[in-house]
Amino acid sequence: MRIGISAAETGGDQALVKLADHLRRAADDGFASFWMSNIFGLEALTSLAVVGSQVPGIELGTAVIPTYPRHPAVLAQQALTAALAIGPDRLALGIGLSHKIVIEDMYGYSFEKPARHMREYLSALLPLLDGTPVHVDGSTLSAHIGLSVPSAGRVPVLLAAMAPRMLKLAGEQTGGTVLWMTGAATVRDYVVPAISAAAKEAGRPSPRIVCCLPVCVTRDPDAARESAAEAFAIYGQLPSYRAMLDREGAAGPGDVAIVGDEEVVAAQIQALADAGVTDFAAAEFARGEDRERTRSLLKAVIAGS
Repeated sequence: MRIGISAAETGGDQALVKLADHLRRAADDGFASFWMSNIFGLEALTSLAVVGSQVPGIELGTAVIPTYPRHPAVLAQQALTAALAIGPDRLALGIGLSHKIVIEDMYGYSFEKPARHMREYLSALLPLLDGTPVHVDGSTLSAHIGLSVPSAGRVPVLLAAMAPRMLKLAGEQTGGTVLWMTGAATVRDYVVPAISAAAKEAGRPSPRIVCCLPVCVTRDPDAARESAAEAFAIYGQLPSYRAMLDREGAAGPGDVAIVGDEEVVAAQIQALADAGVTDFAAAEFARGEDRERTRSLLKAVIAGS
């Protein structure tokens, strides 16, 4: 299992400088990948193109970009341009549906047929990323376009997939899935069997399972879980994440956070590998002394893998 890091959202007039520093330290510490969300802060592909051009080597991924606000041709164009900026075989394009409260209430798009939307979206996005013009007339989108962006190698797509139809689609058409708030038991018993079966039936390679979870090495695990429960409370209310927490038997985000001393946290990370996770992206949320303990433990796990 490869160990990566999940980039925290940064703000202020030095946001890109802070992001570059975070990426540079991750690369220096030996992390295999650096995953950036696309919520309401910095735009992920633009940011990764800027900071990734300054820091070589480490894989850069979006976790994840919502599809509805961007036509697939626009996203393909952005991703191919970002890949040119950072160099070949470094970008992993994680995409997802987002949530009804975001897509309908904030952006004003219909969220009525999400699975159909994603299938039609991929039917345009994937060929465009491979340099093939598309002619798609779907019920949720249309695309009659080709792109002339120079190729910097293949840009793999990963799909944020939690519902059965989305896991099937991810296995059939993409390189894998990006998970959040999904515990080891759910990965082992639900995610891996579903997406792997779909990939095998489609004649595709075994999919990547990128699992992002909050991590904190600490002497006070109860306080850390309370902190995680508060910091990530919204994810216990959004239907797709709530379904994953329920499958895990977790009351909320604090219950799936990876928390404890060095031995306990290392064991929980190993449990993810045993469950079939191919890439663990650590979302560090520790403060003070715990922050350095957490990073030191992650570096030790990398060294021992």
